[in-house]
Amino acid sequence: MSSEFHRASADVVVVGAGVVGAACAFYAARAGLRVTVVDAGAVAGGTTGAGEGNLLVSDKEPGPELELALRSTALWRELTPELGPDADIEYEPKGGVVVAESPQGYDALLAFAATQRAAGVVAEAVTDKDLASLEPHLAPGLPGGVLYPQDSQVQPMLAAAWLLRAAQRSGATVHPHTRVTGIDRTPDGRVTGVRTSRGTVTAGAVVNAAGTWSAGVAALAGVELPIMPRRGFILVTEPLPVLVRHKVYGAEYVANVASSSADLETSAVVEGTASGTILIGASRERVGFDRTLSLRVLQRLADQAIRLFPVLADVSAIRTYRGFRPYAPDHLPVIGADPRAPGLFHACGHEGAGVGLAPVTGVLTAALLTGTDPGLDLRPFRPDRFESTAVSA
Repeated sequence: MSSEFHRASADVVVVGAGVVGAACAFYAARAGLRVTVVDAGAVAGGTTGAGEGNLLVSDKEPGPELELALRSTALWRELTPELGPDADIEYEPKGGVVVAESPQGYDALLAFAATQRAAGVVAEAVTDKDLASLEPHLAPGLPGGVLYPQDSQVQPMLAAAWLLRAAQRSGATVHPHTRVTGIDRTPDGRVTGVRTSRGTVTAGAVVNAAGTWSAGVAALAGVELPIMPRRGFILVTEPLPVLVRHKVYGAEYVANVASSSADLETSAVVEGTASGTILIGASRERVGFDRTLSLRVLQRLADQAIRLFPVLADVSAIRTYRGFRPYAPDHLPVIGADPRAPGLFHACGHEGAGVGLAPVTGVLTAALLTGTDPGLDLRPFRPDRFESTAVSA
């Protein structure tokens, strides 16, 4: 995917070859810009490669992020044919089912869904009898839930790789295993390119799409961005006949997504994949970049999944993996031009929604790079919205 370079030039350098960076590169190259992508590791080697590939509207309350999600789910439906006749990103519009475990929880879930419907989400109330027809292996006795037909899934690593391949067809160059060591700026602060472990790329714009590591990239340009890692584990079962038809999770998952607690939080999230395995999550905790395997967390995930789907008690888990979500204090991504460093753009801080929000982030970033109207109020996502002080470049 790459070629050696000592000095190169581009219109824009995208730092990060995860799914968000890949989407930014795809839409920017398609808009006619000369794009160079660099990443310290492999394509999709960070948070993207440790995700489930969820494209969700069900877990978002009305507001700026939900508006992004609704736009992005529409873009995902269009993307597969745009990526080429051979592209297979395992896009699956299977829908999501959120279930309540108590009558009080069901009432709260229905009230939440009503607010989402008012914002444009398709959310259908499901009774206890309907649950059994939607998901025959669910635990009996659950009072009901909500069906979200707009929820879907992709294989995130394939999605990132195919987006980058399509970007290359539009002239982009991709350099994995190329660490950014500095961001060059003029005396008045304007960004002019990046220094990397393999050479220098001059460019009028730099897009910071480095996911969990975006704070470090921002610091190279002399600005502070409070993006922190939030660790999560996923259990993977042996391949099975279809036991789980939708993405299914407990209503408490929505509260965990919105929580700012640094402590461990887990909630049952269960879904099948095209290969027949079942993915079981989800956990959240802020422990820095600690990759230590936690049997306590895995046991909690297994117990919660079995409570939701008792049939899983006799199923073997074949592996587990972990990753770090790029967490922002207000749970909103950082998208847009940074006024503190002209020429620097951010596309990061999506936490667990990066795969789902990648296309809309790419479209918005490409619009800003080309000076066209993004068609959306980006003020809620502005990079300088946090109380901060500049750090030295």
